[in-house]
Amino acid sequence: LADSAAAATPTTPAAPALTDANIAALLDEANAADSAHGKIASTKGTSADVKAFGVMMMNDHHALRKQGQDLATKLGVTPAAPANDSLPAKAQMVTDSLTSMAKGAAWDKWYIDHEVAMHQEVLATIDAALGAAQAAELKDLLTKARPNVEAHLKRAQEIQGKLGTSATP
Repeated sequence: LADSAAAATPTTPAAPALTDANIAALLDEANAADSAHGKIASTKGTSADVKAFGVMMMNDHHALRKQGQDLATKLGVTPAAPANDSLPAKAQMVTDSLTSMAKGAAWDKWYIDHEVAMHQEVLATIDAALGAAQAAELKDLLTKARPNVEAHLKRAQEIQGKLGTSATP
């Protein structure tokens, strides 16, 4: 009976601690997605602020991704996504939405609302990763990247305020 009671107990423990390989994979995925979405925004955005933000996302996240990949190579870490990684599916959904939606104010708003939410998620991931990272160089990269991501969030929130507020996608 004790065994069946234990088996019936929900087994949803706190997310396992991130490894350096998990951190490298998550950061690579987030940077790849934001760079790709920025590229779409640079051409499909209608607001000058949205287009400029898209270019910044494309450039900054491409550079951050390269830094992360170079560091993973230097450390001999093969990126490996954690078991609960939902970022690739979310990124694909966003890509599909951005490419299928018609250009215009609603498109700009949806993109910026997503960018605010995404940068909030990435900051939370960086904070979790800072506590879990083993390699000093990885902690250093995360520490250096965090203010950049915070600046992206602040800029996205400024643009969001200009475009008007709505529910986050």
